[in-house]
Amino acid sequence: MSSLVPFHRFLIACGIAFCLGFAAWEVVAFFRGGEALALVLAVAFGVLGVGLAFYLRHLRRFLKLPVGK
Repeated sequence: MSSLVPFHRFLIACGIAFCLGFAAWEVVAFFRGGEALALVLAVAFGVLGVGLAFYLRHLRRFLKLPVGK
């Protein structure tokens, strides 16, 4: 299982980049058009990106891996 951890980290990092990038895109869309849906999407994807970052930071604890590995 531990051989998949680096790939899992990579996928999580890609998810973080996507979520935060999309959130920024929607913030720009909100300021240009003023649509409430753009703001809702920006907040939702921003929270999701931060949640994924928390998960990545504490991945060893979630996967119950030894600290030194």
